Amino acid sequence: MVSYERLTPEEVHFSGAALLDNDESTDADLKEGDPELPLLPQSPRCSITAALLTLGGLIVVLSAVWLLGTLFWIHNPPSTESHRPPSPKSQNGTGLQPESCSQVPEGWRFDCYPERNVVVTEDMCHARNCCFIQSSRGNVSAQNGVPWCFYTPDYPSYELMSIVDTEMGKVGKLLRNKKTYYPKDIDALQLEVLFEEDHRLRVKITDPTEKRYEVPIDVPVVHKRASNPSYTVDFIKEPFGLIVKRTQTGAVLLNTSIAPLFYADQFLQMSSSLPTRFIYGLGEHRSNFLHDVQWNTLTMWARDVPPMELTNLYGVHPFYLSMEADGNAHGFFMLNSNAMDVVLQPAPAVTWRMIGGILDFYIFLGPDPSSVIGQYLDVVGKPAMPIYWALGYHLCRWGYKTSNKTWSVVKEMRNYGIPQDVQWNDIDYMDRSLDFTYDPSGFSTLPDLVKDLQRHDQHYVMILDPGISNSQPPGSYWPFDEGKKKGIFINDSNGDILIGKVWPGLTAFPDFSNPDTHEWWYQNLQRFHNKVPFDGVWIDMNEPSNFFDGSLNGCPDNELENPPYTPGILGGTLKGKTVCASARQKISVHYNIHSLYGLMEAQATESALRRITKKRPFIISRSTFPSQGKYSGHWLGDNRSQWKDLATSIPGMLTFNILGIPLIGADICGFGGSTTEELCVRWTQLGAFYPFTRNHNSIDEQDQEPTAFSPAARTAMKEAILLRYSLFPHLYTLFHHAHVSGRTVATPLLFQFPTDEKTYGIDKQFLWGKSLLVTPVLDAGRDYVVGYFPKGLWYDFHTGNSLISSGEEIKLEAPADKINLHLREGSVIPTQRPNTTLWVSSGQPLHLIVSLSEDGRAKGDLYWDDGETIDSYESNQYAYIYFTVEQNTMMSEVLHNHEEATYITVETASFYGVKAKPENVTVNSQEAAFTYLDNQVLTVTDLGLNLSHNFTISWM
Repeated sequence: MVSYERLTPEEVHFSGAALLDNDESTDADLKEGDPELPLLPQSPRCSITAALLTLGGLIVVLSAVWLLGTLFWIHNPPSTESHRPPSPKSQNGTGLQPESCSQVPEGWRFDCYPERNVVVTEDMCHARNCCFIQSSRGNVSAQNGVPWCFYTPDYPSYELMSIVDTEMGKVGKLLRNKKTYYPKDIDALQLEVLFEEDHRLRVKITDPTEKRYEVPIDVPVVHKRASNPSYTVDFIKEPFGLIVKRTQTGAVLLNTSIAPLFYADQFLQMSSSLPTRFIYGLGEHRSNFLHDVQWNTLTMWARDVPPMELTNLYGVHPFYLSMEADGNAHGFFMLNSNAMDVVLQPAPAVTWRMIGGILDFYIFLGPDPSSVIGQYLDVVGKPAMPIYWALGYHLCRWGYKTSNKTWSVVKEMRNYGIPQDVQWNDIDYMDRSLDFTYDPSGFSTLPDLVKDLQRHDQHYVMILDPGISNSQPPGSYWPFDEGKKKGIFINDSNGDILIGKVWPGLTAFPDFSNPDTHEWWYQNLQRFHNKVPFDGVWIDMNEPSNFFDGSLNGCPDNELENPPYTPGILGGTLKGKTVCASARQKISVHYNIHSLYGLMEAQATESALRRITKKRPFIISRSTFPSQGKYSGHWLGDNRSQWKDLATSIPGMLTFNILGIPLIGADICGFGGSTTEELCVRWTQLGAFYPFTRNHNSIDEQDQEPTAFSPAARTAMKEAILLRYSLFPHLYTLFHHAHVSGRTVATPLLFQFPTDEKTYGIDKQFLWGKSLLVTPVLDAGRDYVVGYFPKGLWYDFHTGNSLISSGEEIKLEAPADKINLHLREGSVIPTQRPNTTLWVSSGQPLHLIVSLSEDGRAKGDLYWDDGETIDSYESNQYAYIYFTVEQNTMMSEVLHNHEEATYITVETASFYGVKAKPENVTVNSQEAAFTYLDNQVLTVTDLGLNLSHNFTISWM
């Protein structure tokens, strides 16, 4: 064993490690006479005489033990355990542990006994050769608290045997010399360090002798090494450690030397320090936007469960964004789809604990938060550009019960002039809950309803669940009969179709990892579209959800169903309310690809809708995985009509924006339980600024569409939705930037103010893009709201009144009919005269709102196309206009023109922050009429400017 400097956790956190230059030099690193270092301190050496006497006695004892053991073995067969943990070592034979254990600070104690629902005793801990110190905080070893059993500072890990340069980076060999306490250690590993881009590093640790499962999503294959990387990579040889630093600042972004590396067949574990406690992402969980690092375990395994704290929810996203001490940011992505725990602890540090696959991770150097997200989406894929009506107001409920009731809701919305673009139905439209059917009794007029919607420039979306009934008479239900014939269903471990239970009763589950299933899915959608010409699809229950645990016939008792370690999954088993982990799919066992089910169904649905509608597909999926944004949006699941759920929707929305799924929203007014009028008004005001805005209700609850409330409440909701529709040009442009550059639509304040630490925990406010600040009321009985305004000049969106902030909280009036919006200085926001559908609104004249900076500058842009053509940007079928303001002149520059821009005119422009009343205003050098108010708002009207031509507006 080579000699190396053993560092305290604090030293490891802040220090680097020397790069291992040459493996052949390691012998020289050993000082003459140095003993090999044991795991725990050794007892003092004895004299030769004492040793001989001890040896003789030991031989006698061993002979007796051997004789007794032989007799015992005859009557008792050997244990069938595949692996035993290393025997504990003691100090002087007393069972005491080394003093180094007590020197490990609580925040740096890495859990040696992470199994759930186990009270760890000292003997159990020492059986794993770990330190045991009962925490001073309580008398029970809690799962989410300071671990009582933790690794010794010199716990055995892998040794880096060699490291060599390659065209793309470095390749090394890792070797483990001591077994761990989990079975099937992989003793020899290959390390690949790939310098893919100047701001992107990839690291893969794999078994060089046997191919292991890897996540089947497309990621870039790079053939040229980064020429000027913004990071350095150092190695610790033994125990192996990998340290990544930011070149410019020296900040340590990754340091795996702080805890041992595990790599067994069904247990992989890697820990790293974090530069600060500010960490975001790691979906899908209900929590604050800023994660708590106080012993917080985030479990990932897709699960059908209403949103609740400390529970694995519908999707899996092993990506985090981390802020550094100087306002820089970096990201980390673990490309692994197996069940996992991600543990945050106050050191601060993170531990990744997975039960399969490989270690394959990326580090993104930013350096600003927005750049980090763009770099992450360069790997997993940028979100699709949505069809225009996806950004309108959607209305849905489970329990309309008839198509005529659904239709009457639509007509009532029209009668009150409340904007609505999309009507949905939940499973009650189906015939006996069977996919690709509609109830011939209650929903007999459904085809007519859909055609009526489309005649009014509205659209229809229906739900589909993946479970396909297998209990219909043979020949009567084509989806199952055809699927069985084509062999596209998930099979059990015996090769038979796995049977579960969902809404229609006993069901089979399509295997979306099979390309044949995609074709079968398309055929079913096409057949149904011929009857009911739907416009989009809502894919639900796709974790996949199962009312059985595993299957009708249970699951086998094997290592896939009962792995050596099970993460903190709700219910405690992998099969809980889903299919068996041992179930067979085309590309792997379900154990490996369970959390990909929603993504793969979205891929099949997106492909099918492209073929059927010949337009941009609209899909909302409940279960998600990295790259999902390329295929679908998401909603935050089955929330409740409670003020708490209103508030937690904002961190959920912000989290999914940084995960690359900007088409995100929560069920407005709540799904479960009955709402109140005040709650529904406030939720509609906030929901008007969800990127995806849908009011959805559960069965047998009171009505909660806007028309169901008092005239005052109905008017407040209508005004909120009209406000959203007026902002459609801006929102559509934000989605364009998300599609092309990976930007966020709903943006955390810290993204625009990364050096203002006060913004790091804000998740009760948010921005649209860079400029529009939303401050909603989130509590009952309030006619005011307190919001934080970062330092600078802000303007009330509605009035243009200015507000100068030093970086402070400000109390704002918030009557029941108002949501507070503010414009950041230096912005140009295109708005439009709203109407009851986006098809009508999108043809209306533009009103440009300009918020001038203190020195009179502003900039903004507008992306425009026909709203539905697939790949409009990629095929150059779009217009792009850039606006700038300086020295009292606004210029519009058409950077890319298209016929669509010729249909749009700019009718008015308002300039907030014009410090003195102009003597005259000119438009394209021609004098124009204007108004100027005491609050320094200049408005120029009756412009009639064609968007497809450059123009200038000047004032003196």
